[in-house]
Amino acid sequence: MASRSNEPPAAPEPLAAPVVDSHCHLDMCAADGAPTVDEALAAAAAVGVPKVIQVGCDVQGSRWAAKVAAEHDDIWAAVALHPNEAPKIHEAGGLTLLEAAWREISELAELPQVRAIGETGMDFFRTELPGRAIQEESFRFHIGLAKRLGKTLVVHDRDSHDDVLRILDDEGHPETVVLHCFSGDADFARAASERGWYCSFSGVLTFKNADDLRAAAAIVPAERLLVETDAPFLTPAPHRGKANAPYLIPLTVRQLAEVRGIEERELCNLLFANTEHAFGPL
Repeated sequence: MASRSNEPPAAPEPLAAPVVDSHCHLDMCAADGAPTVDEALAAAAAVGVPKVIQVGCDVQGSRWAAKVAAEHDDIWAAVALHPNEAPKIHEAGGLTLLEAAWREISELAELPQVRAIGETGMDFFRTELPGRAIQEESFRFHIGLAKRLGKTLVVHDRDSHDDVLRILDDEGHPETVVLHCFSGDADFARAASERGWYCSFSGVLTFKNADDLRAAAAIVPAERLLVETDAPFLTPAPHRGKANAPYLIPLTVRQLAEVRGIEERELCNLLFANTEHAFGPL
């Protein structure tokens, strides 16, 4: 049973070789007693995670991501409106307010420390039908932005696999696409792999009920594998119920090594190289 105490999980054994956390939200980790950014980075580096990608979910979060990445060599930024954010903005202020948000995201996206556009995409878990048209319009905007700037597109996909495929196929996907927190089965993994997309696996891979996800992780081409925390969410077993953080990524890496049937060091080297290919030289 998951522990709900406020005591942070103990640090796992350091990885055999460095790995990058390809998706986290350090701004959302802030709370009384939570580590500072510098403390979080130091804890991650101590277990073999020398760099993280800080992902924005709204205008304010994207500003913060760009700022903190400019201040820290071991952080890169991604900026976007989360698919659940776009309908909220539209409801509050209509297309005028949404377009203003898109303009600011576009400006932030041009900064050199911003290596990706995301997280964007579709989410049918929290957004009902009336908001999905706005989600799709926002997704299409971000796809176009990534293509125009030649930057990686980081895709959020929750209960919306078919629509994500449809929209990306319709728009023509950017050269580099990362399916963040991959949540599909082996069939969806094959569809993504056929298109040359990266599949990034989170702590969900360690959950007892994640057999379909492990089956997907087993068949993704080696050169298209990534790993992430999505901190402070999706904390890997055996620490479900506690806040996630980049220093816990070794737990997911080791589960992925078991699924793939390869040595930890070999997988770490592979993941590091894949992150460079997906987001640019470290």
